[in-house]
Amino acid sequence: MKMVIAIVSDRNDAPVLERLVAEGYGVTRVASTGGFMRRGNVTLFIGVPDGQEQALIDLLRETCCSPEVGQHRAIIFVVDARHFERI
Repeated sequence: MKMVIAIVSDRNDAPVLERLVAEGYGVTRVASTGGFMRRGNVTLFIGVPDGQEQALIDLLRETCCSPEVGQHRAIIFVVDARHFERI
């Protein structure tokens, strides 16, 4: 299992969340600001099975609108999740 942490512009918030839910991804949204994009942004925590992280990255690339000059569509971290449990 992988944990994908994606930081996207808050203007991409609604379309990205709608697409993730429509595609069956479980996602947790946290409002955030600062560092990477220096503007309002949203941090998304998305758990995916091993081997499916590239499909998720492609989805984010397609769904996020073109960035302003000097900005990025998203900042994405993929980390191993040793344990995942829903209670």
